Amino acid sequence: MPSTTWNRHHVLSLSDFTSDEYNTVLQTAASFMEVLSRRTKKVPTLQGQVVANLFFEPSTRTRSSFELAAKRLSADTLNFASATSSITKGETILDTAKTYLAMGTDIMVIRHKEAGVPQAIAAEMDRLGVRVNVLNAGDGQHEHPSQALLDLFTICTLYDVDEPHIELLKDKKIAIVGDIVHSRVARSNIWSLTASGARVHLAGPPTLLPKSFADYGEDQPGKLFLHWEVEPALQDADFVMTLRLQKERMTAHLLPSLREYHQMYGITHSRLELCKPDVKILHPGPVNRGVEISSEVMDDPKYSLIQNQVSSGVAIRMALLYLIGSGKS
Repeated sequence: MPSTTWNRHHVLSLSDFTSDEYNTVLQTAASFMEVLSRRTKKVPTLQGQVVANLFFEPSTRTRSSFELAAKRLSADTLNFASATSSITKGETILDTAKTYLAMGTDIMVIRHKEAGVPQAIAAEMDRLGVRVNVLNAGDGQHEHPSQALLDLFTICTLYDVDEPHIELLKDKKIAIVGDIVHSRVARSNIWSLTASGARVHLAGPPTLLPKSFADYGEDQPGKLFLHWEVEPALQDADFVMTLRLQKERMTAHLLPSLREYHQMYGITHSRLELCKPDVKILHPGPVNRGVEISSEVMDDPKYSLIQNQVSSGVAIRMALLYLIGSGKS
């Protein structure tokens, strides 16, 4: 395992991550990818610890990935589902978290439809003076740190599988296309990719890409660009990340139709001709085939890194759990 001076108690946002922290996560994940390739895919790092997955919002990939990551580290896991919990009887979120604390939980992985819930739980744990670490697994329209880190890892390992580091992305052009305004993934990726020195081009209809997103590039001048047509974003792009239309979060009629959206912004083989010849495609999932991306592109191994992202997710989440939890062993 790489040596580290990691001091972060919680992982709630990437907005204040340092280059050293990014590289520590990437190189720790690379070590765990080697573990996951073995016949015995388990290490005793977090043996005796309890990881509680408190998902107040539906999830398949993130929840399963965190659960598997914890088990690969030999931790015990507790899984919370709000539909069958005391939340339905009026219990508060903080009281639910305290219940899991009383069960001996060491690490809480929090996902919620409202922004700020993981931060509130982390603040309560700190107020109580307990050694409980909190990981943000997605909160509202705020952030999704582990998804952005696995995207970063997926890209960096294309250039150096053994020692991935953010400097590998300097001046790479990365287009993020789709429903930017509702995407916590996009926000976390903006932080991580601009910090890596990549040139990030956001593209989407004006209703899904407000001008206010330019503010995210204030600390990294010349690294963030906005487009309301997809072609300039794709031109000579090294990577394209397409995002799902989050219809469940849309409270207004923001699009004429899904068919028209696909015609104007959908990623197809013909549109990829604008990109670099070796362009790669990412998508955080779940995918609306034929809307943000064609099935042909999604299933094309020449371009698609979508399955690589899923594999990277386990290693990245193992790295995060290890980094915040190993000091207790």
